[in-house]
Amino acid sequence: MIYFLSDIHLGAAYMPDRKAHEAKVVAFLQSIEQDAGRLYLLGDILDYWFEYRDVVPRGYVRFFGQLARMADRGTEIVWFTGNHDIWLFDYLRDEIGITVVDTPAGGIPVDIDGTRFFLGHGDNFGRQPRSYTFLRALFHNRLCQRLYASLHPRWTIPFAHGWSAHSRLASAPSPSVPAISPRARAAVETFARSLADADPALRYIIIGHHHLPLAEQISPDCRLVILGNWIDRATYASFDGKEVKLHEYDRPADTK
Repeated sequence: MIYFLSDIHLGAAYMPDRKAHEAKVVAFLQSIEQDAGRLYLLGDILDYWFEYRDVVPRGYVRFFGQLARMADRGTEIVWFTGNHDIWLFDYLRDEIGITVVDTPAGGIPVDIDGTRFFLGHGDNFGRQPRSYTFLRALFHNRLCQRLYASLHPRWTIPFAHGWSAHSRLASAPSPSVPAISPRARAAVETFARSLADADPALRYIIIGHHHLPLAEQISPDCRLVILGNWIDRATYASFDGKEVKLHEYDRPADTK
């Protein structure tokens, strides 16, 4: 079985109980470890991450331990960077054996068991506002990364978590406002259709970022899947070699 996750935002300052949040994610991974042949993490798994040459942020021990356990058991783990966990370099690759993928073009085509997929986080999916495009280019710039790394983590980590919390509160929808605006949804669907038109073999486009679980047909042969999030829900997708399905994880009461 192939699994797809995104937008877990582990370590987010706005989570009421970060340890319980991590425990729920670990419990889910434990529930699939027996049959997970491959696990795709499609970005924003961590709310913030920056690897210095000799130092990595504290925390996430149980989560990383579970990933290591799964990798040791033979699960292939592929982690696509998002707009929160941009700065994944070589630590998880070397320590756990995770394949880290950065996708400046919005995603990449992947063949899974003979089925054609397009996978990416979704933050650079289609046309974006100039301000966001500028920030994304700035965050990916090697010189800017070196300059950022020269600052002490005691300053950069609180700043990053504060920015994330402020951004989350500013963009959180009210009950009457959808998680993804009609304009953003239209842009995603338009770009998805352009991908399907350009690649007739494409069967599934799977992204995250928009925090709304969604599965819809965007051409006769291609389906768009948005994975949702693990902040207010716990949604993910699976592929059994024939069909992609969206699910919501409900942690059993006796494991809480």
